[in-house]
Amino acid sequence: MTTLDEQINKIREDFPILKRKVRNGVSLIYLDNAATTQKPKQVVDAISNYYLNVNANVHRGIHALSEEASEMYESAHKKTSDFIGANYEELIFIKNTTEGLNIVANGLKRSLHAGDEIVLTRAEHHSNLVPFIQIAKEKGIKIKYIDFIGFKDLDMSSAEAQITDKTKLLAFPHMSNVLGTITPVKELVKLAHDHGSLVLLDGAQSVPHIPLNVKDLGVDFMAFSGHKMLAPMGTGGLYGKEEHLDELDPQLFGGDMIKSVSYDDASWNVLPYKFEAGTPNVGGMVGLGEAITYLNNIGMNKVKEIEHYLTKYAMDKLSELDFIEVYGPDATKRGGVISFNVTGGKNGVFIHPHDVSTLLDEKGIAIRAGHHCAQPLMNAMNVPATSRISFYIYNSIEEIDKTIEALKEVQTVFN
Repeated sequence: MTTLDEQINKIREDFPILKRKVRNGVSLIYLDNAATTQKPKQVVDAISNYYLNVNANVHRGIHALSEEASEMYESAHKKTSDFIGANYEELIFIKNTTEGLNIVANGLKRSLHAGDEIVLTRAEHHSNLVPFIQIAKEKGIKIKYIDFIGFKDLDMSSAEAQITDKTKLLAFPHMSNVLGTITPVKELVKLAHDHGSLVLLDGAQSVPHIPLNVKDLGVDFMAFSGHKMLAPMGTGGLYGKEEHLDELDPQLFGGDMIKSVSYDDASWNVLPYKFEAGTPNVGGMVGLGEAITYLNNIGMNKVKEIEHYLTKYAMDKLSELDFIEVYGPDATKRGGVISFNVTGGKNGVFIHPHDVSTLLDEKGIAIRAGHHCAQPLMNAMNVPATSRISFYIYNSIEEIDKTIEALKEVQTVFN
């Protein structure tokens, strides 16, 4: 049996970009996977094959290329719905998580009235916050927030206090893109459903990293992005229970979402096409399907195992550095995201994450620095920003060791 390190090294062979030299000829260490992942050559080849050998519009022609393109598109659709345990008609192709969250928010707007409440958490990405702020202003709706305990674990007592019979929607991340916290989805879904509320899950940071089944979780809606799971940018999925998608108003009109049109009226196509207006990103979705095949070949349980292995190792190494403050729970309760700050220790100085990122970049280490599209959370944590490293299946222990050594040098530069 091969070790995890050997399995990681074999996976790395499929990602040519990891052999790149950057910044004065140093080797790339890519630790910004929560922002976007790199693409294996299998995915790039699948996209290239579509454009070089098949390229045609879907659902519109009876010629050979159109039929082939339609088959490839529908195959990717089926792979994606199967990947999350959804029925085919319950999975809408979208361009990213943000679009999916906005489709749900704006689609529900007609059913919301003054005095209704929407419940979110303190750890929302702007995409799962700003749409509801706008709707609240327009409709006179109140937004309430579930707290975290010490910015680590979600506070279920706070959830029980905030979710009431006035709650019409509970929206929250499966995994925080800042804290790494994996939220107790099933418990929150039961609590919301007991009060008659719908549940929208932000799956941007969970679908690529852990095995899940939307039917088992019980959520009413879930959005996720393809580019965070080896697929091209401009791809993703929105899951919705069929009865709820039937009730939602579409946001775009024309093209494939039409059933019939007269000079006076129009009716909508069946699901999922009701929400897929216009020419879709066929090549991108073919790439998404290939990315899912790649992940399935590895196995999502193995993906989770690799990331936990890397995360725990990194957390242990970071805990040995007295000038580093790590945010979020321990490795058993988080995904492969670690946000931290270089605080300087007892006699040192706080180093801004932008400076940390710049110095690491000089050594070829790509991390994220900033508010991570979570400004309210940064303000609540009383920090201007954080540095963030995030892992995927092609990262290695050696890369973590080099990052730790680089952080020691960063501390030396400023002290």
